[in-house]
Amino acid sequence: MCLGLTMVITRRMAVFVAFALAAPLTLAPPTAADAEVSPNAVVVWDINAQTAIWDVAQQAPPQIAGRGFTMVSGAVYDAVNAIAGTPYDPYLVAPRANGRESTDAAVGTAAYRVLDAIFPAQKDRLRAQYDEWLAGIPDGPAKRGGVRVGAEAATAMIKSRQNDGAFDPRLWTVGTKPGEYRTTPPGFENTGAWVGFLKPFGIPDATMFRTPGPPAVTSHTYTRDFNEVKVLGSKESTVRTADQTDAALWWHDRRSVSWGMKRDLAVTQRLSVLETARFYALADFTGTDGAIACANDKEFWHFWRPVTAIRSADTDGNPATTADPNWTPLVVTPPNPDYPSGHTCRTAAQMTAYAYFFGRDNVSFSAFSVDSGTTRHFTSFSQATAEVVGARIWAGIHFRSADVDGTTLGTAVGKHIAKRYFQPRR
Repeated sequence: MCLGLTMVITRRMAVFVAFALAAPLTLAPPTAADAEVSPNAVVVWDINAQTAIWDVAQQAPPQIAGRGFTMVSGAVYDAVNAIAGTPYDPYLVAPRANGRESTDAAVGTAAYRVLDAIFPAQKDRLRAQYDEWLAGIPDGPAKRGGVRVGAEAATAMIKSRQNDGAFDPRLWTVGTKPGEYRTTPPGFENTGAWVGFLKPFGIPDATMFRTPGPPAVTSHTYTRDFNEVKVLGSKESTVRTADQTDAALWWHDRRSVSWGMKRDLAVTQRLSVLETARFYALADFTGTDGAIACANDKEFWHFWRPVTAIRSADTDGNPATTADPNWTPLVVTPPNPDYPSGHTCRTAAQMTAYAYFFGRDNVSFSAFSVDSGTTRHFTSFSQATAEVVGARIWAGIHFRSADVDGTTLGTAVGKHIAKRYFQPRR
C-alpha cells in the first residue's frame, strides 16, 4: 500500500478509523471441511446457506446473494438469542423458550425454513439436508423445543421480507451525455438495479447516506481519476505491479471472500454459538444494507464506468483526457454504474462491524481467494478497506472517487447498524 493511498484513505475515512475496533481472522476457502473443524451449528448452516445461494442458485454478485444470507443469519440469531434467555435485543422476535431447547435444532430449523422459502426449486435437496441434520440430534423435548423456536424465528423473518422489492425487473438509468451510465462490454447487460430499492434490514432509508456525487467530467479530479485507471487498470498495463494484479483478482472473487472471513473468525476466535449468531447477523446486516444504500446511490448518480469513459473520451468535453477505443479493463466490468463502488461500500460496512464486535483495528489476518488462488495478508481491518480502494482501480472497473466515497458510505452504514442492533438488553 503506497503512502499516498494510505494518506487519502486516512483523510476520507476518519470516521472509520476512529470507530475501528477489530480482531484477528484467517480466510479459508469455503468447503465442507469447515463443518468438521467446528461443531458450531451456526457455522455449519452458513456453509449450507452458501451452497444453496451460490453453488446451486448461482446468486452473484454478493449484493444479490446478501439478501438470502441476511435472512438466514437474522432468523438464526433470533432463535439462538431466545434460547439463551434473550441477553441481546431481538431483531424481530423472541420466541418463548426456557433455555432447555436444543440450540442445534433451532439453528438448523431456522436456516432450513428460510432457505426453503427462498429456493422452492431446491426443496428436496434442502429437506434431505435438514433431515440428516435433525437425525444427529437426540429425540425428545429439547429437540422438539428447538424445532419450534427455530420455526417461529424463520416464520417471522419470511413474513417480514414479503414484497420487499427483491428481483424486481427494474433497470439502471442509461444516458447518452458525457458521464452518464451506458451498459458495458462484453455482455452489455442491465441487471440488478432492484438492489438499490430493496427494503433494508437495519437502516431506516436507503437514501440517508447519500454521497456528494462523482466529479464533473471536465474537472481536475476527474482527469486525475481517468488517467490513473487508464494506466493502472488496463488489461495490458505495463505499469501495474504483480502484487496489484493479484490484489485486483483477489478482491474480485465472485464467491465473495467476505463469506469466508466471517466463518473463519467464528472458528479461530472460538466464538460460542450465541456469539457466532450475533456476529454473523451483524456482518450480514451491515454488508447487505451497505450494498442496498450503495446501489441506490449508483442509480441516483448513474455515472459511467471507466471502460465507457476511456473509449468515449473524445466526446467528454475534457481536453485533458484522450480516448482509446480499444481499452479493456483487467476484469469484466460489473453490469451497474460506477459511482459509488459497491465493493468498497460493502467492505467498509463489514470491516466496521468486525471492528466494533471484536474491539480493535490493528490485528493481523490473512485471507484466501479461490479465484486468484492466493492468500493476502493484512495488519488491520482498516488496511484491508484501504486496499480494496486500490484494487478496484487496478482491476480497471472503478474511478478512485467512486471507491473512496464508497468507503465513506459503507462506514456510515456499518456504524449505524452496529450501534443500534444486536445490543445487550438493558
